[in-house]
Formats: sequence, C-alpha cells, structure tokens
Amino acid sequence: MENIPIVALDSEPSTTKMAQVNGKFYVRLMAGHYQNLRRWLSWPLMAAFFLVVWLPWDGHPAVLFSSQERRIFLFGLNLSWHDLPLLSGMLIAAAALLFFTAVAWGRVWCGFACPQSVWTWLFIRIEHLIEGDARVVRKRENRGLSVTDWLRRGVKHGVWMVVALATAATFSGYFVPVRELTAELVSLEFGSGVWLWVIIMAALTYANAGLVREKICLHACPYSRFQSVMFDLDTRTVSYDAARGEPRISARRQDSSGGDCVDCSLCVQVCPTGIDIRDGLQAACIDCGACIDACDGVMARLERPPGLIRFASERQLQGQSSPLFRGRLLGYGAIALMAVGAVIWVFTQATAMVVEVRRDRTELFSIRPDDTVCNDYRLKVEGFVPGETQVQVIVRELVAVGANEGQFELLGPEGIDLAQSQASWQNYRVCALNPAQGKTRLQFEFRLGKHISTRNSTFLVGRH
Repeated sequence: MENIPIVALDSEPSTTKMAQVNGKFYVRLMAGHYQNLRRWLSWPLMAAFFLVVWLPWDGHPAVLFSSQERRIFLFGLNLSWHDLPLLSGMLIAAAALLFFTAVAWGRVWCGFACPQSVWTWLFIRIEHLIEGDARVVRKRENRGLSVTDWLRRGVKHGVWMVVALATAATFSGYFVPVRELTAELVSLEFGSGVWLWVIIMAALTYANAGLVREKICLHACPYSRFQSVMFDLDTRTVSYDAARGEPRISARRQDSSGGDCVDCSLCVQVCPTGIDIRDGLQAACIDCGACIDACDGVMARLERPPGLIRFASERQLQGQSSPLFRGRLLGYGAIALMAVGAVIWVFTQATAMVVEVRRDRTELFSIRPDDTVCNDYRLKVEGFVPGETQVQVIVRELVAVGANEGQFELLGPEGIDLAQSQASWQNYRVCALNPAQGKTRLQFEFRLGKHISTRNSTFLVGRH
C-alpha cells in the first residue's frame, strides 16, 4: 500500500512565530463559505445542547439519565439501567460513522462539530468582541497592556467563566433535573454534591476552550493520533497545492515565474491550531476550512482562481484520478450502516419491566387453622412503558400450568401501582390447600399492558 509522503519540518517555522505572542495563538476571524457552514452546523448543535434539558416530555425532561429513579428518559422512551448497553451501541455506531467520515474527508468532525472546537470558536469570538481583532491584541501584547486593556481582559475572562458555568450546569442537567439545579442556584442553597461537579466541569470548560485551546488538539486528542491509520491517498483533506503555489513570490512583484502563493501568512493567522497548511498534512489540522476561506479571499483580490488551498486528496494534488467511493470507504460505510441498524433494532427490544421475586426466609412456611399452607414473598417491579402504571400479578404452578392454576392463591394487593410504588418491595403471600410435600416450582407472572414478564420461585411445605 502506498504511503502518504512525510516531510520533516523546522521545529519553529517563522510563520508560526507570526501567529503567536509569548507562546499564545491569536486566531484571526475570517468570513467565508466554510466558516458559514461551520456556524450553520455548530450553532444548532449548541442550541440543542442548552435547550433540550429544559424541554418537558410526558412530565419529565426530554433527556435525563436519572440515578434517583434508575431510568433513562429519552424523548418519550423510558429505558432502564439494564438498557445501558444501548448507549454503548450508540457510541460504537457513532465511531463507525466517524471512521467513515475520516476516510472520506479527514477530520471534518473536529473542525465543524466537535465540542472542543465549537466551544473554542465561541470563546475566540467572545475574545474578538471584547478585546478586538487578533492583530490589535498582538500589538497590545508587544507594547504592554494599559489599564483599559487589563479591564477588557478581565471582562473577557468574566464572560468566559459565565459561559463555562452555564455549560457545566447544563451538562449536569442531563443527570439531575436542571430545574432543581436552577432552584438551588436562585436560593443560594448548594447542599447537594452536584454543585462540586458543576464547579469542576466549569473549570475544565474554561481551561479547555479559553486557555488551553489548540493544545488539546495537538497533544490530548487521541483522534489526531490514529487518524493516519484511516487516511489513504484518496482521502479529501484540507491541502495546499504546492505545484500551483510554489515558488512563493510577493504580490507586489510582477514575476510570471512565481507561483500563486504570495506568502501573506493569512492561512496561519486564521488557523485555530496555529499550523502552516503549506507544510503539508499534519496531525494538528482539524480540517475546519478557515485557511481555505482566507486564501480564497486573497486569490479573489488578486484576480486569481480560488482553490490554492482546498479539500483535495494526495492523488488529486498529483494530477491523478481519485475516486471518492472505493473499497475501504464502502467497507466503513457498511459497518456504520450495520451498527446503526443494530442500535435501532435493539431500541425496539428495550426492557419493558424489571421484576424481582424473593421468598421470605425468616419463616419457611406457615399453616392456617384450615390446614392451608402459606409462604411469604417480596415482589419488586420497575416499569418502563410510557402511560402504563398498573401491574397485574398472577401465580401458578410451573409444571402443571392450567390444570392446577387455581390451586395456589395469591394474597396481597390486587395489582401494583407503579405511580405509587415504583421499585419498592411489596409483601405477598401464596397459600395452597393440601399442597404436595417438599418443594413446588411456582411461576409469578407480571403483566404491564401487553408486556409480560415471569419469574420462578419455590413453594415449601414441611411435615405438619
């Protein structure tokens, strides 16, 4: 198999020095097609993240992983903790889709929808609105900050902290009802340990999106490390057309022998990870397309064709044909479709009831004055069918179902009301007149709407 060419780079290129001050990158915002596309994708995702926890659905939040009720509420579906493997299946399906996307178009997930990137761009935009353009901020850093500059910076960090706190509280709202968290915040009663988690999450969000930023993509993100395993010569990634751009000559010079690249360094200034795409494919590139928009703008002003930097495969850059659909990509696509189909099917088989039956061992059996023998049991039912709260309980002999169904009598509540006794133990007694000596196998049947679940137990009779 052909390998993608590897080129050794200088440890600290001059263009990278131009994009940072004191080791910090100041990202220049740039309008363009790919930046608009990123906003069209990221803003709805962010809005959904903040709003879904407030959306009521059948008396519960639309999405809630409730440890208190031991259930998962998912847009009208009531899932038990026994259905947690469904979430693992969803993650596997998502990973398969991610691999399919990576083989086809590189790290577009990182550039357009990854939470780290989305929140980083949000914090960069806040920085731009409060402190000004990246070029202005770099000049201030070089000459030293004034009192006004420090005030601007303080306001920026304050806004960052508010956004980080809102993010952490919203994330916690997927596990604890967000209205409870809000009530504690308004009343300044932080008795629950949830708020310690909220503070930790807020600090991590503030650090990741505001302070660390590109270092997560450069050093902490595992995806950037194994993406090269999935890339091939036909993968479309953000690429610089060196054959067209080199040698680089300033736009002020009129030299027909030069390439189209005028070495303006805008592609570096707009990059959120501070790399120079002209150095070739790099693990730190998140394929956000910011450098494409910047370069196309320069080409338009110079009346040159766009696409000096574009989504292109290694074969396309070499002038060869490069099929998008190929065996490797179709294989990942088939795996992704199978994973998604399996998750959808398993959702239809979600647990309707979780039942437990325990026989009371403090007294093996008791005898009534009419020689009826009784055993005591404890039953617990959890139901996960929306709109169904009444559970009917039936007991019968396991071997002779039908013929001796009426031999055993179940004494206790006629039914279990899940609205009042969800996941609580209920006391029942099973009695029989002149039962067989020793052990008899019993079957408890639980009916919740059209859903039926059974559990087996024993009925003990000693000498009397």
